[in-house]
Amino acid sequence: MAGIGFELRKLLRSQSYLGLLRAYSYASIISSGPWVFSILGLIVTGLLSLGVVLPNDRIIQFQVTVTYLIMSSLVLSGGLQLGFTRWVADALYAKRRDEVAPAFLGVLLISTAVAGTLGWMAALFLFPRESNLYRVLLAGGLPLLCDIWIVTVFLSGLKQYRAILALYAGGYGLSVLQSYLLRGWGLEGLLAGFLGGQFLMWTAMMWLVLRNFPPTRPITLDCFKRGAMFPSLLAGGTLYNLGVWADKLVFWYTPQTSNVVIGPLRASTIYDLPVFLAYLCVIPGMGVFLVKFETDFVEWYDKFYTAVRAGGALQDIVRFHDRMQDTVREGIYQIIKVQAITLLALYTFVGPLFHAIGISDLYIPLFLVQAVAASFQVLLLAVLNVFFYLDRRREVVFITALLTVLNLVFSRVSITLGAEWFGYGFAVALLITLITGLMLVQRLFRRLEYQTFMLQGS
Repeated sequence: MAGIGFELRKLLRSQSYLGLLRAYSYASIISSGPWVFSILGLIVTGLLSLGVVLPNDRIIQFQVTVTYLIMSSLVLSGGLQLGFTRWVADALYAKRRDEVAPAFLGVLLISTAVAGTLGWMAALFLFPRESNLYRVLLAGGLPLLCDIWIVTVFLSGLKQYRAILALYAGGYGLSVLQSYLLRGWGLEGLLAGFLGGQFLMWTAMMWLVLRNFPPTRPITLDCFKRGAMFPSLLAGGTLYNLGVWADKLVFWYTPQTSNVVIGPLRASTIYDLPVFLAYLCVIPGMGVFLVKFETDFVEWYDKFYTAVRAGGALQDIVRFHDRMQDTVREGIYQIIKVQAITLLALYTFVGPLFHAIGISDLYIPLFLVQAVAASFQVLLLAVLNVFFYLDRRREVVFITALLTVLNLVFSRVSITLGAEWFGYGFAVALLITLITGLMLVQRLFRRLEYQTFMLQGS
């Protein structure tokens, strides 16, 4: 989300309550829009298909297939999202703008080739009993979604936030519409409609990218040369996405908590719905996260490193360092306060809310636990954001690896303990990872001035 602070500062400049409300609303929509649209798109498509796509199990097969495609594409492309974005930033800083478009197309080429190969292998060997059309859609959907994530991150670097939001709204709207029109074809029609909308969204994104960076040279793979991209960023992006999905995988592939849906794909009836609904509860916290860290923190961050590079007065450097640290602390506290208020409201009204939308009360305890866990995840994102800004890539790899391991272990333990403990594995894993990250941030700020000047001299 680099650069979004410029947009937010314009909204905050009015010094009014309306400007403040607009800034936080804008930040919440920008940060949460894409995945909110994806969750709502799947739910709406399923509701519109009831009574038409029969048996109803075919609707569940569609939703599970798309969920696995999203998960697999995020894990596969997570490393490239971070690694290539950093490569682009370094290329632009070195005034090598003409290298960006050829390298961008090269990244998409490799992403499509790798994800496409894996998709075809999965379709051929893991789904022998499904129709040829389903297997073709499955094999083509994986590289398509991988490319969408990469283009999305690239557009965010170009500060095309409103365009991203509009494209996701339009893309998922088209996916729902096309799935609705093709629902008479059953599972294959729903999947074809969804992927058709995603393809149109990807096409529009590509047009925006190539308009800003028109290719003037042939496609290159320079960013894949040894030392071009940081391995730590590649690892961190992959481990983060794997860590976030680890508990879902544990529940999906534990027989007593899941059932077979289609081919080797499994789903957990008791776990999946409350987990995905819980992520809708972190929209306020995501707004606070962006406002605090992409405006106040970035301002003092820029002043600190500008003073260091320009040989500023020691008292100014110390003051900028202290303000940067205070801003991180204030941002963490504000996220905690906003999410605490949100969780209290949920605890009060979750019963009537679930009754209104026809969800059983049995899901409420797990939903509340997952809402707390999702709040921890927002705080963890804030911590990781600080490490990214301060270029502490080893800490990112350590934290994301810790999250992955703890989530796998504790989720398995929670299943062993019984249904009343479901969801606590993810929450405890995030809490321990978050506390570890905060301790590392505190230690980093204590040594930041020393390390910064040592690096300047090296």
